[in-house]
Amino acid sequence: MEDRLVISMIQCFFIAFGVIVGGTIIGSIGSFLTGEAALTSMFRIAKGLRIWAIVAAIGGTFDAISNFEKGIFDGSTFDIFKQVMIIVAAMGGVKAALLLFVWLLGDEVT
Repeated sequence: MEDRLVISMIQCFFIAFGVIVGGTIIGSIGSFLTGEAALTSMFRIAKGLRIWAIVAAIGGTFDAISNFEKGIFDGSTFDIFKQVMIIVAAMGGVKAALLLFVWLLGDEVT
């Protein structure tokens, strides 16, 4: 059981990381084509994608709610723990992607 949890956490981390990196790069190309500053828009886009990256990584909000419900009403505390750890892993992926852009671009460009 723990092996599957670790696998799910690693997948959620990289899914959230990929949503932020991919969405930010493609979004900044769109900003460049419309005449806006691409580097400035990268931070704005990345910050706007944070919650969506977490939702995409955990597979949608309905699954998370049903897992919490199963944990609370059926007494399965491992399901609650598993869901919390998956959300934390997704948040870690988002933070790592934002940190990557800070490293690549220096500081937030305004």
